[in-house]
Amino acid sequence: MSAQAAARTSRLATVAGRSVRRTRPAPTVKPLQCDKKGVPIPHVNLVVRDTHRCRLADHYHNTLQDDLMYMTYVHEPVARPPPRPARLMFDPNNPYTKHRFNPPLGGNRWPKQPPPPSAPENIIQLERIQIHTMIKGATNSRTTLLGPIMALRAISGANEQGGGQHTAEGVQLVKGRRNLQGWVRPGVPVGVKVDLKGPQMYDFLSVLVEFVFPRLREFQGIVMEGPSNRLDKMSSASGVVSFGLPPTALGLFPQIEVNFDAYPQTFGMHIHCMTNAKGVGAQNRARALLSGFQIPFARS
Repeated sequence: MSAQAAARTSRLATVAGRSVRRTRPAPTVKPLQCDKKGVPIPHVNLVVRDTHRCRLADHYHNTLQDDLMYMTYVHEPVARPPPRPARLMFDPNNPYTKHRFNPPLGGNRWPKQPPPPSAPENIIQLERIQIHTMIKGATNSRTTLLGPIMALRAISGANEQGGGQHTAEGVQLVKGRRNLQGWVRPGVPVGVKVDLKGPQMYDFLSVLVEFVFPRLREFQGIVMEGPSNRLDKMSSASGVVSFGLPPTALGLFPQIEVNFDAYPQTFGMHIHCMTNAKGVGAQNRARALLSGFQIPFARS
């Protein structure tokens, strides 16, 4: 190699060496703060979203919603007349009865109100599912509630503010409100409950239909009232379908069955399926919705 080529190579190496920037030291990461329970608090707001579409939710929006519109449709060619004002027991303009309790005549007319008009925005849908259980021994020892709390957490997958959702309440304690023959006292925990909404609600419903009901012994379906019962009762106009599960059903949930020895005491539970149905015959429309999710019903 000639002298000119050697000088040019050394000059390029010098220029390249000057163009390289000096590396900065790695920034120091401050340790995360911890809450009262010792769980680290991230420096950003983490919110866990849905990782996949819910199968039962797709079934409702794609198939069941149209079928319910067809089954519960009531044609009204003429617009409904405006509701009549309620007649009060006392004259509100009378100064002698102005501050007196003034209920309407005929009692509570709420269960006798007609259902909303048939429209796409009024189609019945499932709003939330509530699971609750009462433990009789909780009045003497509160430690008996630890098993139900762990079981409902495993079944529902709901935790307080789980996934960064500040509205998630998780499993809650049920406390007494009044004295009942010396058994329940105000403020004393007697049970636990959990409210499920959104994908967790549909996931619990699918587990209930596919794993629990088929393996229950002598289960013919959720018992309904006879056809002779009126549709304008308080229970028939609420749009809530309630049923109970025996203690043997607890071990049929896959979340409990995989670690059944961790729950030495089994217990029954009540399940309330709450819909947006209102008016006369609301509970029958709620049963039609749940039957679309393959929940069986049987006449008493």
